[in-house]
Amino acid sequence: MRVAAIDIGTNSVLLLVAERDARGDLVALVERATITRLGEGVDRTRRLAPEAVERTLACLAEYAQLLRQMRVERLDVVGTSAMRDAAACEGFVRRAEEILGIAPRVISGDEEARLTFAGALGGLGLTGTVTVFDVGGGSTELVRGRTERGGGAIERACSLQIGSVRLFERFVRHDPPTPDELAVARALIRNELSSFDPPSRTEPLVGIAGTVTTIAAVARQIDPYDGHRVHGMRLPAGEVFDVAQRLWSLPFAERKALPGLDPRRADVIVTGAAIVVEALAWSQAPELIVSDRGVRWGLVEALAAS
Repeated sequence: MRVAAIDIGTNSVLLLVAERDARGDLVALVERATITRLGEGVDRTRRLAPEAVERTLACLAEYAQLLRQMRVERLDVVGTSAMRDAAACEGFVRRAEEILGIAPRVISGDEEARLTFAGALGGLGLTGTVTVFDVGGGSTELVRGRTERGGGAIERACSLQIGSVRLFERFVRHDPPTPDELAVARALIRNELSSFDPPSRTEPLVGIAGTVTTIAAVARQIDPYDGHRVHGMRLPAGEVFDVAQRLWSLPFAERKALPGLDPRRADVIVTGAAIVVEALAWSQAPELIVSDRGVRWGLVEALAAS
């Protein structure tokens, strides 16, 4: 059975079409990531901007055409932080349903965290206790759980109100960001992370989503982006910090020219990198394990199993 999932995030809209192979493993047939910045201004206005809505609907129309061409049998569509925060987004949901044939459902931070954990660890070969963090545009999910071959269980999960777009819009006024701007953002990140007990130094720390995979791609100059090369990559903490320092020091025009960095992410990557750096410091992990998977993989796993 061919299944698909669309994750409408604050910064990006992600599509995954998958089906099981002869061994019973879910394999991706198509993956797409489109930056539409649906959450533009939501932190300040608590409303979806008309221009952001139109960009996102145009993306969904492209995805819908692809889904029809691929004869997808089952589809799930979810919205995360931007749609949770925005008031009166019924009009967007209605128009999205007209395009896709299914209404996007707004999931809670807890459900997003659960799907993050379920989707992120596939193909990494990790067992035991693992901490996963998902840096989104509007929020960051933290999940700790045990994973064994054939299953796993979440021990604790939370959604923090720190995301690359949210923090960029709140704190960054200069190009490149000033040390003071970064210091204020990083202090808020540390405060948010302090609500969640850090893992032991021996527990793997897995990072997912566009900020994390972009840092990996920039670190190893993977251009064009290749999810197969990024998934499972292990980045020493010092290398992550070096990439972040480089991103913080370069003006926007130079950042967007970096190999491995999508130019449409070149503004908010500075605050996204701050979240990753602080997550590593909080965990005291010696390295970051990068996952190219996440919510969309958790969704298709559920669809294929039901």
